[in-house]
Amino acid sequence: MNKGLSVNTQMAYERDLVRYLQFLQDRQIGAFDNVRLEHVLDLVKQLDEIGLKPSSLARNISTLRMFHRFLVAQNLSAHNPTINLELPKKRRKLPVVLDIHEIETILNCPDLTENRGIRDKALLEFLYATGVRVTELVTVTQSNIMQEEGFTRIFGKGSKERLIPVGKTALRFVRHYQRDVRDVLARKGMGHDRLFLNLRGMPMTRVAVWMIIKQYVGEAGIKKNVSPHTFRHSFATHLLEGGADLRSVQEMLGHANIATTQIYTHLDREYLRDVIQTFHPREQQ
Repeated sequence: MNKGLSVNTQMAYERDLVRYLQFLQDRQIGAFDNVRLEHVLDLVKQLDEIGLKPSSLARNISTLRMFHRFLVAQNLSAHNPTINLELPKKRRKLPVVLDIHEIETILNCPDLTENRGIRDKALLEFLYATGVRVTELVTVTQSNIMQEEGFTRIFGKGSKERLIPVGKTALRFVRHYQRDVRDVLARKGMGHDRLFLNLRGMPMTRVAVWMIIKQYVGEAGIKKNVSPHTFRHSFATHLLEGGADLRSVQEMLGHANIATTQIYTHLDREYLRDVIQTFHPREQQ
């Protein structure tokens, strides 16, 4: 199966296969003969909806096809459920996803000799580290940040609460902002306990976040149409392509409407933090 493949490609296929086996285990499918086409399609649909790039989705499908052909050839399974497996015919237009180099370029743009740059750096790092929606970003409070535990409490759609691990890189810049800048800004206005404030000391708005991102995307020379939501999809895509399992990424996104709800079981918080530290690009420096 590996003949002629580069090391990186082999590793990608291996990550795809490990994720697939975890998916079958979550579904309590203990024998390959019990796998049906609808099971495989469900995984493909979830990867599509969470924002995996078309090239990566195609590779996942190739992995599943090769794996089941191998099982049949080795008499480890009596049937191949992927014979009629194809790319989804009606796919949603996927949002723009930044590659890791583009993310790094944007994150390096803020001027850390200025208060505004320190705030913007913390905001961008937090956005990419957590994958939160822009509304969740502007409403997060200082009391929501659990520095010692390495988590943040987020209230998403429908006021549903979830805990998201925050990597040490983002936490370091958030602490810098809180210690050296936020108190200065807070004295100018009525920021209450909101974490991110504008230069008048008031809570940051969604539009302000959009403008901040637009500025740094321009400075980075990136021509893509980037929005705050782009960071969310980049967060999910980079974790998945790095090998993180689908359940963990969905848990952190708070994306409860993806496919079936069977995979949404309670995940240990320490395990979620390990997922961030192992697979998030900013934690591998």
